[in-house]
Amino acid sequence: MKLFGITGWKNAGKTTLMVALVGLLTARGLRVATVKHAHHNFDIDHEGKDSFRHRMAGATEVIVSSASRWALIHENRGQGADEGADEEEARLEDLLAHLSPDIDLVLVEGFKSGAHEKIQVYRGQENETLLAPQDKSVVAVATDQQLEGVLTLPLDDPGAIADFILARVGLN
Repeated sequence: MKLFGITGWKNAGKTTLMVALVGLLTARGLRVATVKHAHHNFDIDHEGKDSFRHRMAGATEVIVSSASRWALIHENRGQGADEGADEEEARLEDLLAHLSPDIDLVLVEGFKSGAHEKIQVYRGQENETLLAPQDKSVVAVATDQQLEGVLTLPLDDPGAIADFILARVGLN
């Protein structure tokens, strides 16, 4: 599976870049999947919905399906580190196993400590440290800053970043 990551600190612009990349890559005919890491407790269904009621009743997994889409919700009982989980947070490799085999490229947002290659979105904000060159999995930095000692890509040119990613994963 072709995999590439976008990482960075909070409010650096990771999601903005991810959305632009997905749009560009799918316009080129690629089937793209995304995996996003959240650092907090989150919910994708809401109180009053049947799937929510199933989870609250104790279901470990709930699939919601319609003609338009389907979603699998896996409950780490205890809601993770926020409330003392019975299960560890899922590893990226385990999450990838749930994706369709016909995906051309998986873009991963977050998962800073993962071994997969990634680009750091960097704006030089307060308390924002540069991950490269100490982290060898960070192969470039998408930035609007002048940086020495690291490969930089223009943050305002998602097309150039898409080309870089496709070359790195062998899809160019």
